[in-house]
Amino acid sequence: MSETPGGRSATNEDGTGADAMPQAVVRPPSRLSLVWLIPLIAVAVGAWLAVKTLSERGPTVTIEFKTASGLSAGQTKVKFKDVDVGQVTAIDVGADLKTVIVTAELKHGFAEHLSENTRFWVERPRVSASGISGLDTLLSGVFIAMDPGEKGRDRRRFKGLEEPPLFSTAEPGTQFVLRSPTLGSLNIGSPVYYRQIQVGQVVGYSLDADGRAVSIEVFVSSPHDALVSGNTRFWNASGIDFSMSGAGFSVDTQSLLSVVIGGVGFDTPETIGSVTSGSPVPENFPLYASREAAHAKTYSRKERYLLFFEGSVRGLVIGAPVLLKGIDIGKVLDIQLQYSVENLAFQIPVLVEVEPDRIAIRGDSTALEGVNLVDRLVSGGLRGQLKFDSLLTGDLYVDLDVYPDAPAATVAKYGGYDVIPTIPTPLEALTTKVTDILGKLDAIPVDQIGRDLASAASGANALVNSPELKQTLDELQGTLAQVRGTAEQLNLKIAPELAKTLEEGTRALERAGSMLSTTSSFHSDMQRMFQEVSAAARSVRVMADYLERHPDALLKGKGR
Repeated sequence: MSETPGGRSATNEDGTGADAMPQAVVRPPSRLSLVWLIPLIAVAVGAWLAVKTLSERGPTVTIEFKTASGLSAGQTKVKFKDVDVGQVTAIDVGADLKTVIVTAELKHGFAEHLSENTRFWVERPRVSASGISGLDTLLSGVFIAMDPGEKGRDRRRFKGLEEPPLFSTAEPGTQFVLRSPTLGSLNIGSPVYYRQIQVGQVVGYSLDADGRAVSIEVFVSSPHDALVSGNTRFWNASGIDFSMSGAGFSVDTQSLLSVVIGGVGFDTPETIGSVTSGSPVPENFPLYASREAAHAKTYSRKERYLLFFEGSVRGLVIGAPVLLKGIDIGKVLDIQLQYSVENLAFQIPVLVEVEPDRIAIRGDSTALEGVNLVDRLVSGGLRGQLKFDSLLTGDLYVDLDVYPDAPAATVAKYGGYDVIPTIPTPLEALTTKVTDILGKLDAIPVDQIGRDLASAASGANALVNSPELKQTLDELQGTLAQVRGTAEQLNLKIAPELAKTLEEGTRALERAGSMLSTTSSFHSDMQRMFQEVSAAARSVRVMADYLERHPDALLKGKGR
């Protein structure tokens, strides 16, 4: 043992003295090192960022358009209510080379709004008859607009609309379907009016699968959609309704816009026949041709009859009215042309549909139970006849009326329908009378009369040109010349002497006046002489008449 400085002794661990050499102690290394901590932290941060990015990434959709005009990958936005909700990431051409496929990435949270009812379209400036839209894209650029639509089956591939929809899902209102035989002048964007106030518009139309009608979709905005009920009537308000009545001319139109692009009007009449108020809204409404047709009463009970016409039915069309005593009770459903092999003649069956409830029953209606009213009316003279609805257009209608003097007839059956007998139209009756008159005229021997007149004219011509008549005329002309010469001598020589003689005769008459009295014998003799002179004058007149009729009697004498 030795002492260290300070008075302490130094010893080794093994008990040896301090003068011995120190020994190293070996320890095993640690498994964790601070050098690896930094990479581990970097990996954790990257994984967290990746998970965060994937969790916040929105859905990717593909939209099919006919053209990519105005669209650009990485620049064109997808907007909903003018808010950016996505961006176009790629634009490719479709496999059929007819369309383009636009790929767009939407923001996180829009996956639940993508369904089969979601709609996409390209918003760009458009000018149509209903107005101008998309002018704001002239500054902001073209973008793809989105309408989430109602909930439905999940979908990621869509077909873009060529035209923007007229209303979005978020807009309050109700969509209705109208059925019409034709589309008329209606088009997408045509206004819908209620009491001449626009409350909606036409949003689409399609042809039915069987091709017999057109389904027209209209949207009525809230709160006006509450005005539509089961009693509501829709009609085509396009153009101008022009009518003429005893009160004068009437012109009805909704607006100038409806005249240009068409329109639909609707209203709920107070009474509509057998339809009860408050009835539920049907799946589709009929679209009537005019307001008048829409407000006309309809009845559920309808009956069909046949009428056969033999004359021309030009001017009679399907839908023409059927009138009874001037009251509209039905319409024409069908017109055909048939050829009868039995009598080798044409006949035209006309199928009509009438509404018997339009005829009010006065008195005890139970008395008509079990009685065929049509049979009774036909036996009483009920007949069908075609009449002119307008002389200007030549339109015809079927008129039913009672003719007591009509020939007896009964109701027949044909093809399962009751046949109402008919009578000719007034024009046909007039034509028949004219034909009878012409037949009687044809019976007159006009040819024989013509030959007789020709023969008489020939005889008169021979008489006029005969030499005897010419000779008689020449002699008569010579006689007239002599008479003219005698008259001249009378004027020059005999007239003065005659004047003197007349003066003397006047004096003699004055003297003889006393001799002429009603009681004298001279008066009696003169009366008898005058009677003989009158008889002679009559004979001369008869001879003159005979010579006037038979001038050749001067040469041939009097014939038999």
